[in-house]
Amino acid sequence: MSEVLTAPLVVEFPFTRSLGPVQGAFLTGLRERTVLGIRARDGRVVVPPVEYDPVTADELRDLVEVAPTGTVTTWAWNPSPRRGQPLATPFAWVLVRLDGADTALLHALDAPAPEAVRTGMRVRIRWAVERTGAITDIACFEPADGEAAEHHVTPHSGEFADPVTGITAPARLDYTYAPGGAQSRYIQALAERKTVGERCPSCRKVYVPPRGACPTCGVATGEQVEVGPRGTVTTFCIVNIKARNLDIEVPYVYAHIALDGADLALHARIGGIPYDQVRMGLRVEPVWTEGARFPDHYRPTGEPDADYDSYKELI
Repeated sequence: MSEVLTAPLVVEFPFTRSLGPVQGAFLTGLRERTVLGIRARDGRVVVPPVEYDPVTADELRDLVEVAPTGTVTTWAWNPSPRRGQPLATPFAWVLVRLDGADTALLHALDAPAPEAVRTGMRVRIRWAVERTGAITDIACFEPADGEAAEHHVTPHSGEFADPVTGITAPARLDYTYAPGGAQSRYIQALAERKTVGERCPSCRKVYVPPRGACPTCGVATGEQVEVGPRGTVTTFCIVNIKARNLDIEVPYVYAHIALDGADLALHARIGGIPYDQVRMGLRVEPVWTEGARFPDHYRPTGEPDADYDSYKELI
């Protein structure tokens, strides 16, 4: 049996959003070392503040200031912090009900060991040295045993100089991908400049890339079939926006290609032809680069275009 492949993968992108008057006031307040909540219709103070009442869905605008001290309501120990987390040393994730608030705020607690953390312990905010108007302006919480609770809640206009109106938050997911047996064989065949699919024993369709089972019949597919290398463009799109970290000049064409002998179109870039001359039915072949594990792109073969009836079921 061939080796099942694995590879580390990262999905990462910046997420940009506008904030509105409530979230904007909350983050601007953190920059100014002020914690704002909002009073709900039933009188509860919600921290972090929300724009709409969680019970009635009414719009909320009654901002109030609460204390930077509070009480841990529950916690979990994090022995191995990951990149981008609040602290680089082991810490506790805690839900803290700030004095004056009726809901809890999630953040990190700087503690030497899990034995030093308990539900009901008193904590206070440790402010970041440099604050920009983000939740990270709270560097973490720290123990504040002996400090009495302050239940004084002060109305606040939510107005600050140079208010924060939007944020850009990085989103990142690190994981290890295992393609399974069928796709591992497909990837290993590509390294030999071959394209291999699998045939369904019931409907006899050949699927590329293989999935290990027929998506139509639901039965396992074990028979390997080499397809291509030539194929036919079934549909395509012209890309006009340059992707980050992708060294391809726009505009370029990305197409679905039905390889000869396959019953499922795969997608790939089309090169070697002006983008405005790519068309449905265009016959293409793969172009490999030295050391690559998959074709860099597909180019025209010079053959006559395929008849529409030969690929219409693969569109």
